[in-house]
Amino acid sequence: MARYTGPRWKLSRRLGISLTGTGKELKRPYPPGQHGPTQRKKLSEYALQLQEKQKLRFMYGLNEKQFHNLFKKAGKMKGVHGVNFMILLESRLDNLVYRLGFARTRPQARQLVVHGHITVNGKKVDRPSYQVAIGDEIGVREKSKNLTVIKEALEDRAYLPEYLSFDENQLSGVYLRLPERSELPSEINETLIVEFYSR
Repeated sequence: MARYTGPRWKLSRRLGISLTGTGKELKRPYPPGQHGPTQRKKLSEYALQLQEKQKLRFMYGLNEKQFHNLFKKAGKMKGVHGVNFMILLESRLDNLVYRLGFARTRPQARQLVVHGHITVNGKKVDRPSYQVAIGDEIGVREKSKNLTVIKEALEDRAYLPEYLSFDENQLSGVYLRLPERSELPSEINETLIVEFYSR
């Protein structure tokens, strides 16, 4: 299954979660379509698990194969499977570019990485799925530092997570430590995702 490229606002309303991180999509707190405001039937246990999985997958912009492979990788790590999975998602290069404020959204961050504007430890990396290690420095290439899209995104950055440091002069940040569960998306119930793949 290919990566989703359709209308994100409609998808956000259907899943009941802001996929862009701004919350603007949820001004109408019901699914899209002419029957959206009407009462929906109660979801089955499977439907709830599937919906939770889709929320997380669309939030980070992965296709199903990538998502499932990362889930299996998390299962081989020590600790809680669901939390490890979310930490792996959070450690992706495109996500950390978004968290540092170089982009307003994850799709925009992905584009910056693919177009070669981002470096890790001084070397250009153009794979959005690149797993950033603790201590790695994420920066903007010298010739890309004057890009308007990056400047505007940094001006609009709401906050910087505590597991990242940022040098405004160098336009670079360091991945200081793995995030804790309390610093990851609170609207996701990772237990339901583990149950979905454990069927």
